[in-house]
Amino acid sequence: MNRITGRSAFLALLKDEGITHLFGNPGTTELPIMHALKEHPDLTYVMAMQESLVVAIADGFSRASGRLVACNVHVAPGLGNAMGSLYNASFTGTPMILTAGQQEQGHGLTEPLLYGPLVKMAEPLVKWAVEVTRLEDLPRIVRRAAKIATTPPTGPVFISLPGDILNSEAGIELGRSTRVDTRVKPSDEALQALVARILKAQRPVIIAGDEIVKSDALQEAALLAATLGCPAYQQTAPYGAQFLSESPCFMGALSRSQKQVREVLSPYDLMIVLGADPLRMSVYSEVDPLPEGLPILQIGLVEWDLAKNYGAEIAVKADVKETLRALIPALKAAGGAALETRAKGGIAAMKSRNWTARRTALVEQISKAKDRSPIDPDWLSLQLVEAMPDKAILVDEGLTSSRQINALRPHRDRYGYHALASGGIGWGLPASVGVSMANPDRPVVCYSGDGSAMYSIQALWTAAHHKLPLTVVIVNNGGYRIIKQRLLAFHGDDHYVGMDFVDPEVDFTGLAKSLGLEAMRITEPKDVAPALKSAFNRPGTKLIEVMVDGSL
Repeated sequence: MNRITGRSAFLALLKDEGITHLFGNPGTTELPIMHALKEHPDLTYVMAMQESLVVAIADGFSRASGRLVACNVHVAPGLGNAMGSLYNASFTGTPMILTAGQQEQGHGLTEPLLYGPLVKMAEPLVKWAVEVTRLEDLPRIVRRAAKIATTPPTGPVFISLPGDILNSEAGIELGRSTRVDTRVKPSDEALQALVARILKAQRPVIIAGDEIVKSDALQEAALLAATLGCPAYQQTAPYGAQFLSESPCFMGALSRSQKQVREVLSPYDLMIVLGADPLRMSVYSEVDPLPEGLPILQIGLVEWDLAKNYGAEIAVKADVKETLRALIPALKAAGGAALETRAKGGIAAMKSRNWTARRTALVEQISKAKDRSPIDPDWLSLQLVEAMPDKAILVDEGLTSSRQINALRPHRDRYGYHALASGGIGWGLPASVGVSMANPDRPVVCYSGDGSAMYSIQALWTAAHHKLPLTVVIVNNGGYRIIKQRLLAFHGDDHYVGMDFVDPEVDFTGLAKSLGLEAMRITEPKDVAPALKSAFNRPGTKLIEVMVDGSL
């Protein structure tokens, strides 16, 4: 065998697993990897200015491409910095190999500066965590990590890389890559049970989730709704393009208000859940979102989500797309002309209240605020949607300022929309950098609140450095508006301590310029549309700071 160093073997293994970009922030214990990069010029190294950004950029790259990603952070404090973003990646099941350099074995026993138990630190947020203790084991560990990360339920894995392993040399076999094909469909018996139960229902409703995106089942989910003539909603946390918005059966996203969701679901006699944790909520309520007695059918590969909080009459662990490919023709065959007639009637009844009809009414309502100053945030959302190129990708962390985005911008492809899933703010700006890198031929727009942006503002440097076709719109309402809203709503208190950015105010335009971006601030409604149109039609990374009404 040819002799190879651990550091070069590690990079060679990553490349053979399909990795094209290594996202990182180097420290002393990562220098062996940096040293080996000159032997692998076809691997693009993407540097971010803090470890949380490294993981968030990689997360965005994977979510916008469906591909395995790899990122490398610095020892214990660096892994600590990355934990918030790792939580986000774990929440969305992002297939990721996260590595950190570790002090040399033996030296680590003396607990030198920056030392920490990396495997124990990572374990709560990953599918598998391991430290390499022999160079000969490195190929098996990397191959296993890639397999585990990409096998549903997908998710991050962690590898600790001691310096002596990376710097040693041996003749080792690198092995081969493996991907587990999980595109399974139900047994004939399970399929027949699904058909019989669905046709028995008079008023079914579909709840669609993130596995629609992962299994590329947007067309199939829309066809199921049309076949049944029943309404379809996105799950309560719509963090991706989880249903085709312009389908005649699509009604929009369920809210995270237990009372509202219960009212929406009350008319139905069967809930069909496609690849989702359908009723994940945010804050506590005494009201349960599931109407009493509403039966559930659930299909998906994430077994933890199957009947997690509510018992399912039928729960099938199977790929959503493959299941629907088999289920739809079986429903048509069994339902015959009666089902077709019922479906036509159901679609006709939804025409005046589906997503498209509601959008028309919403646009008319929002447009009334076109001359309002300070700028109305809902009106700004409408301007953004209308100005974006058709093939643009939207990364959304506007929180209160983007509350109408999903009601205004149609989902037409599975990678066209990405939003904060876990609630851990600061994800959107760095994620948009990764999204843009994964889609170099599509313009990307990041729509972020000012509070969220301040968690990760230095990610702008990485975007500028790589000259990405990215437009960042910072919606500046001068504070943490969502926390103000909740303090007032939950506690009747309007004494907002620690929720304003006014003394001094934050100058996002100045910050962006200092990080290498073209930037501008907008205060008047008349300047919004021209600025957006201009930004979307020019190359490079730009930032537009829009001052909006922050009142409650």
